[in-house]
Amino acid sequence: MIIVMAAGATAPQIDAVVGRIRAAGLSEHISRGTERTIIGAVGDERSLSADMFETMPGVERAMRVVKDYRMVSREVKPDNSVVSIRGVPIGGPQLQLIAGPSAIEDAGSLATLAAELHAQGIRLLRAGAYKPRTSPYAFQGIGEAGLEYLQQAARAQGMPMISEILDVRQLDSFLAYDVDAIQVGPRNMQNVPLLRELGSINKPVLLYRGVSATLSEWLMAAEYIAIGGNHNIVFCERGIRSFEPASRHALDITAIPLLKRETHLPVLVDPSHAGGRGWLVPPLAAAAVAAGADGLLLEVHASPQDAWCDAEQAITPAQLQALRAQLQPLAAAVGRSL
Repeated sequence: MIIVMAAGATAPQIDAVVGRIRAAGLSEHISRGTERTIIGAVGDERSLSADMFETMPGVERAMRVVKDYRMVSREVKPDNSVVSIRGVPIGGPQLQLIAGPSAIEDAGSLATLAAELHAQGIRLLRAGAYKPRTSPYAFQGIGEAGLEYLQQAARAQGMPMISEILDVRQLDSFLAYDVDAIQVGPRNMQNVPLLRELGSINKPVLLYRGVSATLSEWLMAAEYIAIGGNHNIVFCERGIRSFEPASRHALDITAIPLLKRETHLPVLVDPSHAGGRGWLVPPLAAAAVAAGADGLLLEVHASPQDAWCDAEQAITPAQLQALRAQLQPLAAAVGRSL
């Protein structure tokens, strides 16, 4: 940590800062300039905070040198990590498309859709058994039965399955049905008890960004999982809250290169939730691939107008096929395959 003393800071004020550094078990390095004195706290700075010093007389500001998120940062692991979801790599040279309905409706329709997605070359199936909704009166998902239907459909096609968990009390069910990757939605990005519990299991976690979360807060949420021992974490950008009502959220394309600069972990993009309109999915997907995303999560429904949940943002299997064709040359242009 670096503490910048105010111009004219007195010797006793400097000594007080040094004393606080030593009391925390660190040593100091003092640089005296013509106008400012800068004090460096040398050692493990996790026991220190900027507030400890900025409230002291004579201190202008204090700042960390080492980031709060360590295990997920590139400082710890400079090379890109690849997370395997039941043998399917996320973060390697191949872009992965993860597709499926927003909500599981019944066993038959899900099985039919899974077969069609598999025939198109989609390798991962995503569908919601539990649905967090803004309105308590809206459809909330079919619950545990949905996990059973998802397992049947995914295993029949040899596809890994992904589903969203809403509560730590649901974890036993997710493990019982052997859900291959557990999605943490934006509402739960900072659910610390849930993040800690997911850190103790050996399952990949798709960590969505909260609609009002900063990149630092998102990275710290991942750190909660990583410190528990589970490093199989995949970030997923799905748009942030803005003042513009024309789309559901504003897809933060800038977050992709910024995040990949900070972390070695893969970064996916969900253009379906970001745009909230099926016709917005192709341009947002193309932008995400161009910006360096490692894959896309796409909501696909055989008949979007009849979907029980998020009908406006779903695309059909035929539209998915057209999107894949559109993305092929773009992926090649950025050195990836699809």
